[in-house]
Amino acid sequence: MEFEQLVASITPATFEKLIQAVETGRWADGVQLSDQQKEHTVQLVLAYQAKYLPSDEPFRVGKDGLLVTKSKREMRDSIQPNQTIATFNLASGD
Repeated sequence: MEFEQLVASITPATFEKLIQAVETGRWADGVQLSDQQKEHTVQLVLAYQAKYLPSDEPFRVGKDGLLVTKSKREMRDSIQPNQTIATFNLASGD
């Protein structure tokens, strides 16, 4: 089976299992992924996301398999005026 066919055969349920395996380092049955399995699983996840879950994230894999990045200007322009990105309490109360 070719890689493109493999990616196309992944169902949403299988994709979720692959994500979980990448996150935990284990298959659903508890068996640990080998280094080669981790590498291949990450490649499948990235390929599936690029093809079926397009994103506007600043760093992502495009449909062509290449890394897509946004420039600082593009990222800055995507932030709405008066939009709070993060707030921090710098006063140490403990």
